[in-house]
Amino acid sequence: MPTDNTTANPAIKAPIVRFAPSPNGLLHVGHARSALLNWRFAKAHDGRFLLRIEDIDITRARPEFETAIFEDLGWLGLDWAAPIRRQSEHFAEYELALGELRKLGLIYPAFLSRAETTARISEIEATGRVWSRDPDGAPHYPGEDRTLSASERAQRIAAGAPHAWRLDMQAVLDGLGSALSWSEYGFGPSGETGEIRADPGTWGDVVLARRDVPASYHLAVTLDDAIQNITDVIRGEDLFAATSVHRLLQHLLGLPAPRYHHHGLVRDETGRKLSKSDGSTSIASLRQQGASRADILVQAGIPV
Repeated sequence: MPTDNTTANPAIKAPIVRFAPSPNGLLHVGHARSALLNWRFAKAHDGRFLLRIEDIDITRARPEFETAIFEDLGWLGLDWAAPIRRQSEHFAEYELALGELRKLGLIYPAFLSRAETTARISEIEATGRVWSRDPDGAPHYPGEDRTLSASERAQRIAAGAPHAWRLDMQAVLDGLGSALSWSEYGFGPSGETGEIRADPGTWGDVVLARRDVPASYHLAVTLDDAIQNITDVIRGEDLFAATSVHRLLQHLLGLPAPRYHHHGLVRDETGRKLSKSDGSTSIASLRQQGASRADILVQAGIPV
């Protein structure tokens, strides 16, 4: 596991950092690693450590998991500044940001379901054509809805057609003018550091909102970081590529760009990153088995 020296940047003064778990499962050792890196960084630089509850998907969020988050972090010895920001309490702010992008003509309603999208792409690939995929391996949305007229879109929406709001990536890139970048003092999956050029086009027409969820992760996290004045985003390297989308949204919405530090992940014996679905690696489970705080820190790769 690479070493994460989050105290190495001498230019950082009084930073504001955050740990932002989703209450849809129990925290695992990987979460402990990220939370501790953020908390220690804030303490080392006389900064502030914030806790954000990312419960934008209210169908999966559970109050018992939020309670468990507080208990696990408290047991690890962490404290955080009040108040806690819960995404479910800020839907209007996400709607406002989405409306700004709609006014700019940069988003469109996408009506294909996931099943329909998969079937459409399978048909295309059956002809031998290679279909582009995003950094996570998901196929790009076909984007046929881009050509619908405003009246057609309005009629479908008025009729209750399920849809998501997607970013028209090509239209955005055509009007961008100059390249975007972000300041990285951690590292990417291949050791990237320094000034990183953003490449949002690799993500295709990303979802920014669904009919039942007013903001996607990309939109919510970008807006939340700006509203909370986050100066340094310290998170796992699995989100390194997604920073290109976040940097683009910051540009489009006129938001400040924080510094980024992507850190190595805690992985299981097979090399896979830990998952909430594997209850054996949860902090709560390990505590019940008699693990001490020092044991968790060792497993998380954090100096005791």
